[in-house]
Amino acid sequence: MSIYEKYHLKKVLNASGRMTILGVSTPRKEVTQAVTLGLNEYFEMKDLIDKTGQYIAKLLNAENAVVVSCASAGIVQSVAALIVKDDQDLLYNLHSSNKYVPREIIVPKGHNVNFGAPIGTMVSLGGGIVVEAGYANECKPEHIEAMINSDTAAILYVKSHHCVQKSMLSVAEALSVAKKHALPLIVDAAAEEDLQTYYQQGADIVIYSGAKAIEGPTSGLVVGRHQAIEWVKKQSNGIGRPMKVGKESILGLTKAIELYMSEPINETGQQMIEKMTPFITSLNKLNGVSAKVVWDGAGRDIARAEISFDKNTIGKTANDIVKLMKEGDTAIYFREYKVNEGKVDADVRSVSAAQLDVIYQKIKMIIQQ
Repeated sequence: MSIYEKYHLKKVLNASGRMTILGVSTPRKEVTQAVTLGLNEYFEMKDLIDKTGQYIAKLLNAENAVVVSCASAGIVQSVAALIVKDDQDLLYNLHSSNKYVPREIIVPKGHNVNFGAPIGTMVSLGGGIVVEAGYANECKPEHIEAMINSDTAAILYVKSHHCVQKSMLSVAEALSVAKKHALPLIVDAAAEEDLQTYYQQGADIVIYSGAKAIEGPTSGLVVGRHQAIEWVKKQSNGIGRPMKVGKESILGLTKAIELYMSEPINETGQQMIEKMTPFITSLNKLNGVSAKVVWDGAGRDIARAEISFDKNTIGKTANDIVKLMKEGDTAIYFREYKVNEGKVDADVRSVSAAQLDVIYQKIKMIIQQ
């Protein structure tokens, strides 16, 4: 009996990308072996956390690093770290203490998004108070600067396709403001593929998902300045306790980062185009369907197939088609951010050319019914 039969689960074709709702990614064999080893051994956990962090930091040419349970936990614990620092009372009583410390976290308004949970909720869990800078469609360095006061604890920059892209200050500009006012800068770079650039630019804390670009187990990576990361580690005895990471994820992610830095496996955008070209060609032969190559809105080297559905010709809306694609024994998922415009994107990183043909055949069947 397969796991799908045993638990009455659907199989999934993932044309959505590295998404949490679908289990994110599928690690390499060497990573799963490291996970299995971790599950079957005992360690002094503090030593394991410290030593793997030192190893990862050396791989990334950074001062310090720590593996956490996920990127969102990384946000929570990083915010708490910069509020609590070495204050033992606040470590234990972060949400109940009336002690005054700076708690405001400045976030560009267009970065205060819902990535599956709200950024603001993560900041609040970490004991912070969100202060939005600028506008939903614009944030300049002076907008950040205008919100800085004696209550400011840090600036948080979210590098994500979820965020507003136009008229937003760059990480370098946010860093310039932070340095001018002697404030730490946190960069949430959960799905980003470059594990070094934001640290090298000068960010104090950078947060990555372990399961997205790196293709590790469910986990997160926090890399940055030595003292800031030591403060993050302290949170395992405070707000971070219910977010603790297991030994198997620590070893699995460490191995995944080692492989990622020495043997990159990510397809280039051009390779993605080559894979999806027959798929796009076939779709464009269907009455009421058009498809073309589009590039990632956040500037990553990721090409996708944008598929448009003409509801007047097909007799179904894009939303109808999205729902029908998820029915049956195998659920097919697209990126649905533009479904209200009659469009979906197919991310080809996690599907083969043969699976793209399966997707095409199901679209064809649905629109010709």
